Amino acid sequence: MKTDSEKLVKKHGQLNQSDNMKVVSHVQRDEGDWVRHTLMLENVHVPFVFRRKQGYQSLLGARVNVTYYRHIEEVAGIEFETMKVVRIKRS
Repeated sequence: MKTDSEKLVKKHGQLNQSDNMKVVSHVQRDEGDWVRHTLMLENVHVPFVFRRKQGYQSLLGARVNVTYYRHIEEVAGIEFETMKVVRIKRS
């Protein structure tokens, strides 16, 4: 039986799934009515970003399963690669 994340990845070709990744940094910033969460994962040099209506418990040091896709964000005319999180769950 397939998990929800496996079904998502199969249905949407550009999605990726990483399991049991260790969070080395978790920052939460207010963005209007939303809270922007930025995660850095061990041995990955690209930030993982998601937004929620409210704050979230700190994931620092936790192991997580992440479903995400690559996203290019332009800031002041410079392109930055980020990973846009679709689903995140503690391992």
